[in-house]
Amino acid sequence: MTPSASESVARQIVDRIAAHPRLRLLGITGPPGTGKSTVCALVARGLDERGIEVAGIVPMDGFHLSNAVLHALGRADRKGAPDTFDVDGYCEILRRVRRAEGTVFAPEYRRDMHEPIAASVAIAPRGIVLTEGNYLGVDLPRWRDVRGLLDELVFIDTDRTELVRRLVERHKQHGRRTDEAAHWVRTVDSDNIDLVCAAAGRADFTVRA
Repeated sequence: MTPSASESVARQIVDRIAAHPRLRLLGITGPPGTGKSTVCALVARGLDERGIEVAGIVPMDGFHLSNAVLHALGRADRKGAPDTFDVDGYCEILRRVRRAEGTVFAPEYRRDMHEPIAASVAIAPRGIVLTEGNYLGVDLPRWRDVRGLLDELVFIDTDRTELVRRLVERHKQHGRRTDEAAHWVRTVDSDNIDLVCAAAGRADFTVRA
């Protein structure tokens, strides 16, 4: 997503949320390659500029299983699929955030290390909490609990051809050859795109990238 497209998407989300500034948990979802992390950061900045307190951002990617665990489970070749995350841990963090009993520390995913890092993000007990990720709206066992914990869920709709292009480039930036990157997109990312797009109707509103 170009900077101007990301800003346009973020602005639409901020406009909607500014009308309901008392919500606690806002989810931003869409298929892999949508640019959710960038949009989420822009939304946080936009809300702050309007005087709406932001407690922090909980990235779903922080709940990736570690590479060692994925290898032990035989899932390393499908990293990023729904069964390669600690979804129960993610839901528990969201529940703790909702209770707002104090600062909550959440993990984040370091793309330079290809690993989640525990207790990397501090979430304040007051303000709007943003969370973003692929599977916030999917109707799968355990994952469907996420939707019930969110006050609002936004789906970012993006052209599939553009998603594939971005994903191939992303994988190349992280060390894969072009053929390896394209194979990963065909065999792993494509199924995840289908799954996420099939759940678009579970969001409260959709923004076109």
